[in-house]
Amino acid sequence: MGNSRAYPVFRTTDASAAYARAERLCALLEARDDEVGLFAELGTVAEVRRMAAVLPSATFEYAEARTGPAGEDVWFDLDVATADDTALEPHLPLDLMVDAPVGSVEERFVAALGRGTASVDWHGLWPDDPAAELSGMATYDGVQIVFHGDRAQWGRWTECHTVFVHVDRWGDVSRARKLAARIGSEVLGEVQLGW
Repeated sequence: MGNSRAYPVFRTTDASAAYARAERLCALLEARDDEVGLFAELGTVAEVRRMAAVLPSATFEYAEARTGPAGEDVWFDLDVATADDTALEPHLPLDLMVDAPVGSVEERFVAALGRGTASVDWHGLWPDDPAAELSGMATYDGVQIVFHGDRAQWGRWTECHTVFVHVDRWGDVSRARKLAARIGSEVLGEVQLGW
């Protein structure tokens, strides 16, 4: 099966602008999955509280593996809705990864983001392009925003937010260029390993 190939097509320090461009790309999908994938790294209690308000049933986890005194794995098990700030603080940073119905929380999720890396992933199907002999592939196609990052697989932290188009595993650059042009942009860098 393999991974998609991701092309960066828009980069900005304005999260709302990145989200708006991603929405424009999503409108070009012939079909879109019913759920959107959400991921966020949360470094402050305030960030955890904001995200818990947006996603009250989300499961929060330690951002990095932790072990107890005997070397056993330790899991985050506090209820962020009821734990006080003093109890939450030593457990930071946390992260969450959740799927939600498309259109239900994306804008509130983006508004609640802090300074940590985060992403919104819309899987779908690009329309066939007979003139270019291109067919959409539901396994690979879609749109992704990485907030505070420039890597589709969440690399190093940056000030910028990057919008990616995902295409088939053979790296269909011509489709990526056409999609970028539809939002007034261009492919901004080398192809990356996608989802």
